[in-house]
Amino acid sequence: MNWRLGVVGSPVAHSLSPVLHREGLRLAGLVGTSERLDLDTTRLEELRALLGERFDALSVTAPLKRAVIELCDELDEVASRTESVNTLLVRDGRVLGRSTDGEGFVRSLAAVATATPQDRHVVVLGAGGAASAIVDALVAHGASSVVIHARNEARVEALTRRYPQVFGHSLVYRPVDLIVNTVPASGRDVESAVLQGVSPDTVAVDVTYEPRTSAWLGLHAELGCVTMNGLAMLAFQAAAQMSWWFDVDVAGEDLLEVLT
Repeated sequence: MNWRLGVVGSPVAHSLSPVLHREGLRLAGLVGTSERLDLDTTRLEELRALLGERFDALSVTAPLKRAVIELCDELDEVASRTESVNTLLVRDGRVLGRSTDGEGFVRSLAAVATATPQDRHVVVLGAGGAASAIVDALVAHGASSVVIHARNEARVEALTRRYPQVFGHSLVYRPVDLIVNTVPASGRDVESAVLQGVSPDTVAVDVTYEPRTSAWLGLHAELGCVTMNGLAMLAFQAAAQMSWWFDVDVAGEDLLEVLT
């Protein structure tokens, strides 16, 4: 089979997904191509027509992670619960959707920062599709508490209703063990200080990777935090995607090597 892969969202000109797809194909001993497709939420019908016709599988990025749900004939449990899809597969004429962002985040955190969510107090900035998947994984892996800081009150409320240990406001002052920034770089305020409770013992993760060290991540590095940008999460969530697509184990560590 000649796999026809791609990444869809807007903008995607900077996306490294095709690089990961080609490496994943090589590692799995398969052949295929990968391309970038710039589409926004107003062009879902166009995307539906391309599934199976032009693409066998797709990585999905902003702003489509929620929108593509309506194109799916079947969702996995995580995608259904988080209302976020970051990967599509066409199988027997049906479109299947999954979310591997949360799994990729937890695996990358362990591999790069040697940290786990277990018994940790976590702050997540943002409440979009990536944040929803990450919060779900944090809870599944035993986080003690997760506090969401975001402007979209409806999305914050949806997350707090879903999990008893997730809150939409700051708790009584306590140290922050892990802080995760999921806000798109274009939507951020000027960074001038770290959040109360963050210390040199905090692990700080920025899911963006352009630039490699954002202003936000730089502030945390200056404080002495262990820091991680989004390249590792990108690689590990792609590994989970392709392991599903190809039914062959693809390792996140191997994919990360082509990005660093």
